[in-house]
Amino acid sequence: MSIVYISIGSNMSDRFGYLQQGVDAASVLGDIVGLSSVVETPAIGFEGSPFLNACFAVETALAPAVVMQKLLEIEQSHGRSRKPGKGYQNRTLDLDMIFYDDFEIDTPQLKVPHPAMAQRRFVLQPLSEIAPNKQHPHYQKSTQALLEACEDNTLLSLHEMQLRHPIYAPLSSHTFICVEGIIGCGKTTLTKMLAKKLGYKTIEERFAENPFLPKFYRNPKRYAFPLELSFLADRFNQINDESEQLDLFQSGFVADYHISKSLVFARNTLNEDEYPLFHQLYALMSKSANRPTLCIYLRLTPERAQANIKKRGRSYEQNIGTDYLEKLAKGYDQHLPFLQQRMQVVSVDITDLDFVLNPEDLVNLLANINAQLGAAG
Repeated sequence: MSIVYISIGSNMSDRFGYLQQGVDAASVLGDIVGLSSVVETPAIGFEGSPFLNACFAVETALAPAVVMQKLLEIEQSHGRSRKPGKGYQNRTLDLDMIFYDDFEIDTPQLKVPHPAMAQRRFVLQPLSEIAPNKQHPHYQKSTQALLEACEDNTLLSLHEMQLRHPIYAPLSSHTFICVEGIIGCGKTTLTKMLAKKLGYKTIEERFAENPFLPKFYRNPKRYAFPLELSFLADRFNQINDESEQLDLFQSGFVADYHISKSLVFARNTLNEDEYPLFHQLYALMSKSANRPTLCIYLRLTPERAQANIKKRGRSYEQNIGTDYLEKLAKGYDQHLPFLQQRMQVVSVDITDLDFVLNPEDLVNLLANINAQLGAAG
């Protein structure tokens, strides 16, 4: 396997969209193993709109000539037509091979390393972000050293939006995603991770603001009904309020709950007289609640969940036992058919995964999700 470094740019129409599409399409080369920030720079050498530029790295088994041919095909499929002898031009998508391992190639069809890279700050700055110590085989200098010595003083500015790894592409077809599971399974953590990578807004349950929660853990029978009712009202208001508010750089939402979790908890906490009334109230409110199209359900053993709860150290949660977590797990299992009738649901066992500390576990989690989405599609 070899590592190829690619510069990508666009200055036409939806510039960032073209960059993202180019990165997604480049996954046919192999695994994307590095992805820089996006920078904006004025057109150089001709009159044109400003460019967005970035660099990414791919681990590939393809030969250099094959990689270059596929890059040209990706450009062409996105409206780019290279015209020899025409000089600098506006372009929907520009893909240049900068390095291919430590190869030095000089043919009419391909020159590697790219002959102009040392003179282009818009290449060196993103490249040095993902490969600062990569040595240029001819100059015998690192990309960081080449950047520091570069005489190109073109002003570059950091773009607000971040390119996402192609592994997130299947999720991006859903603009409202929820993450569910028992207490301590990592719902909020995964919600934040997905939202950051997708450029989505997070909707996080406001449990810390609920005055009944500490009281419930001390006296469940007395405070169960006001607790569940207050959570239901807050979830309803939060989902409807926040899912209608997006800024310029956000195109969707990831929530760390689905409003119907109120039913799961109510079944475990309310008595036989209270639950029917609660269910009637839920039915009335849920009809007008904004609904996600995808639910990611995280499966975790009660023992592992309890260990996570102990680790995060919320005082009012420390007495939660595995018996209560076991009831919740069974409640969610019984509740999944209800969710499956209303949206696409993927269920992932994360008992042996630590997607917070281990990037490979996050990749495995996403691969599992994508496999289920693909099978359903």
